[in-house]
Amino acid sequence: MTNISKYNIDELERRIGYIFKDTNLLITALTHSSYANENRHGISDNERLEFLGDSVLELVIADYLYGMFEQYKEGDLTKIRASIVSEGSLAEIARSIELGEFLYLGKGEANTGGRNRDSILADAVEAIIGAVYLEAGISKASELIIHLFTPIIKKSFEGKGFQDYKTQLQEILQKNSDKGINYHVIEEKGPDHNKEFVVEVHHNGQVIGTGKGKSKKEAEQQAAKEALKKIHG
Repeated sequence: MTNISKYNIDELERRIGYIFKDTNLLITALTHSSYANENRHGISDNERLEFLGDSVLELVIADYLYGMFEQYKEGDLTKIRASIVSEGSLAEIARSIELGEFLYLGKGEANTGGRNRDSILADAVEAIIGAVYLEAGISKASELIIHLFTPIIKKSFEGKGFQDYKTQLQEILQKNSDKGINYHVIEEKGPDHNKEFVVEVHHNGQVIGTGKGKSKKEAEQQAAKEALKKIHG
């Protein structure tokens, strides 16, 4: 399918602590849509694996926190989980194993810093989780996740993890209001390999924050951050 070398496969498997029986699953997990679009010869991108891996990750982290920290209430566990599975935390894990150097990116994406972009790195981590789950089931996927995420989990309990502004905003607003919080993409700018999203956060019929980012998640976090600044004056 690609010209990835056996050395690269072996090295990445060593870093993640899992050896694939079907290396094509790993290759698909490393293939960004920009590469697949430039090489239209039956090459699959990692978006479906990312979707699967995201759900597996949420479940495994929730199960881990529930079993390990009986003293924490639901609200605390929700906040900690959000920090652990955030895009920023996933990108940090990806950088810790230098995942960017193994990714298959289109030329435009690669030339504009895609190998170090939070959204691409985070998606690739989720895709690898999805690939392990498909091949070996929840037990092996759980082993992989705990292996990779232990430093992030530790930082989150020390209060040093990624700041989840969306959760903070929701907690503050729900104390004084039963109105929902909604995020809306109001603009997408730039080519596919270098997108910028603009998001508004709405509450009680009003725009309370606006944010920009290279992914929808990042833009939502920035919108929530701006809303928090307004609330705190």
